[in-house]
Amino acid sequence: MPEDGSGPSQESPFTQVPVEVAVCVGRARPKVRDLLRLGPGGVLPLDRGVDDAVELYVGDRLIARGELVEAEDGPAGQLAVRLTEIVALEGRT
Repeated sequence: MPEDGSGPSQESPFTQVPVEVAVCVGRARPKVRDLLRLGPGGVLPLDRGVDDAVELYVGDRLIARGELVEAEDGPAGQLAVRLTEIVALEGRT
């Protein structure tokens, strides 16, 4: 590893493996009867506000937090996440 701590000088083949990142914007705990009453146009309130941080997960592991923004490089209205915090992972170097 280089002395500046930037990591290995050669890229590992594993860095080319794609992973799915899930972005959680909030959670709800409705009763089943309330879910059954929902239809088109129905609203399911979440436990977070519009300006609250979202959480990024790989599998069931929280890896980061961020804020929803409109993507700069994409169609109008496409969502993106601006990272605001990287969560410390055990064993991460």
